[in-house]
Amino acid sequence: MSKLPESTVPAKADSAIAAALDSAREAATKAAADFGVGDYLGCIAEDELVGTHFFACTHPGYPGWKWAVTMTRVPRARTTTVDEVVLLPGDDALLAPTWVPWSERVQPGDITPGMLLPTPDNDPRLEPGYTGGEMAPDEDPAEWAQTRALVAELGLGRERVLSVAGRNETAERWMLGAPGANNAATKLAPANCVTCGFFVRLGGRLGALFGACTNEFSPFDARVVALDHGCGGHSDVVSDERVPEASAPVYDTIGIDHPIFG
Repeated sequence: MSKLPESTVPAKADSAIAAALDSAREAATKAAADFGVGDYLGCIAEDELVGTHFFACTHPGYPGWKWAVTMTRVPRARTTTVDEVVLLPGDDALLAPTWVPWSERVQPGDITPGMLLPTPDNDPRLEPGYTGGEMAPDEDPAEWAQTRALVAELGLGRERVLSVAGRNETAERWMLGAPGANNAATKLAPANCVTCGFFVRLGGRLGALFGACTNEFSPFDARVVALDHGCGGHSDVVSDERVPEASAPVYDTIGIDHPIFG
């Protein structure tokens, strides 16, 4: 039989430490407080004069955990000393899930009223926009004031805008989600949204694939929908019934209207 290397030979349990069971339980009970100390689970040798006693933890929130009382003694002395008492998980212990950074724990829809979710300054979904304010105001105030006004009318004037990667990521997420065509509403719809009178196409490049629903009776009202999305509220589904005709307008030729905007 081959001999194990010296570094892997298990230490021999010290008889004085192994016999100090009562002292170990007393130390565990003092440290456990309301957590409770249960059955004795054995003793292992950590080193030549160091050993650890184990006791079950009886707390219902810590199944499979055990109290570890590490003890030692001075050479040629009979008195043992408690080094430390810790609560350790056993093989079948209930453990907390692996810690995940906050930035990775945030899920879609987690932003609530009053909550701020900063984006990194190098967020790949965004790229620098054009604000019309790159030129100092005192260079040519009149000319650049007109430029900034035009920029605002064009929907620009933002410090950052969607990048190509941001648009692609958004389009893929929307296509695979509820706005896309892979859902029961679309499969049972009489036609697609692109032919519906309640469909309003988005501006920009995303408008090539998406729009918004304006049918108040549709479950997708005020939501983004794809061109090939659909629901039962399509405008081409026409009823034989007609809404009551509006009465003829009555003109007031005596009263004076007050302007809404002064």
